[in-house]
Amino acid sequence: MAQTGEIDFDNLHTLLGYHLRRAQVAVFKNFAEAVGAEDISPGLFGALTIIGGNEGLSQNDLAGALALDRSTLVSVIDKLEQRTLVERRKAETDRRRHALHLTDTGRDMLKRLKSKVAEHERNIAKDLSEAERNVLIDLLRRLYGGNGE
Repeated sequence: MAQTGEIDFDNLHTLLGYHLRRAQVAVFKNFAEAVGAEDISPGLFGALTIIGGNEGLSQNDLAGALALDRSTLVSVIDKLEQRTLVERRKAETDRRRHALHLTDTGRDMLKRLKSKVAEHERNIAKDLSEAERNVLIDLLRRLYGGNGE
């Protein structure tokens, strides 16, 4: 048993997953502080950003872009709809599909969020050079097998 103030982390300091999780917690905490009263998660911001850049995107395509299963995506879209940020419309080319569109409220929020998130990004990467930041992004992309673009 460790004495007060002394924690034995055993092999955790050697585990990539442990450090990724610690980084995720720190990044999410800073994100929440940066967006403040907007009360939006990184996942919802990602969905808003992709929908905003791809008006009329199908739910299936958004699920693929975000690496979410369909049931999780429905929950994401429901949350965005409840906040009147996104609306589902029947796709013009296939009435069985839903096309996703930002509402005016969603466009306004995304514009506000982008500047706050840019500041958040500068804050979390403040101890990295631009080259180090780019290398870190490249290494993370390799871990999940995607380009994230």
